Amino acid sequence: MSPAQGTALVTGAAQGIGRAIALRLAADGFDVALNDIAAKTAQLDAVKAEVIAAGRRAAVFCADVSVEEEVRDMVAGAVATFGGLDVMVANAGICRARASLLDVDTAEWDHTFATNVRSVFLCYKYAAKQMIQQGRAGRIIGASSNAGKQGNASLPDYSSSKFAIRGLTQAAALEFGTHGITVNAYAPGAVITPMTEQFASLAGMTQEAFFEMQAQQTAAKVNPTPEDIASVVSFLASKTSGFMTGQTISACGGRFFD
Repeated sequence: MSPAQGTALVTGAAQGIGRAIALRLAADGFDVALNDIAAKTAQLDAVKAEVIAAGRRAAVFCADVSVEEEVRDMVAGAVATFGGLDVMVANAGICRARASLLDVDTAEWDHTFATNVRSVFLCYKYAAKQMIQQGRAGRIIGASSNAGKQGNASLPDYSSSKFAIRGLTQAAALEFGTHGITVNAYAPGAVITPMTEQFASLAGMTQEAFFEMQAQQTAAKVNPTPEDIASVVSFLASKTSGFMTGQTISACGGRFFD
């Protein structure tokens, strides 16, 4: 097996976009630390087997990334296993469609922000600490959304949380740039994943009709796939992206332009 490009840690890696990112980074030559909640251990083990089949090392680290101690221990575990950390992809998140902003209670709001914002803050924090200590630069990458660039009426808490990722990413990029650490985010559109399949029923449409409607709103007239998003992350994780930082890259088929 050829020497690794380094080690990448991907949160929310059990399915959907996270799984695609983990497999793409393995194909790019990274060893991969795979994270998700404990209830998804079997799915993580399946992704681990795919990474190993691709010729890279992999390890599973179950953790609730909204809990500081668990993120700290997750990063420490990855470093102990692989000898360092070169890429952090804070991908984990939740999204629930809402009938109205008026129906969202504070507990639901706080849960969305804990999962989507606090988790990314913690991943950025502990990844940066490790990368600074190593002294060999690094790549930190977070998950925003097209709903973090244009608010969505049916996603008030989700949209707000994804706007927050953009501000956090810019602030972190300004602080960590002198250490050679870039901090960027990706903003997917209507990618067909288990998380987005809820939207069709809320709209009173079939899955096929809903995603076709979404596709028609893009310049390319096609919905991005998890693999399309993974390609964006692949570039942000690469050495060739070294002068790009503080950016949130739209990956939604040209629906929104920066």
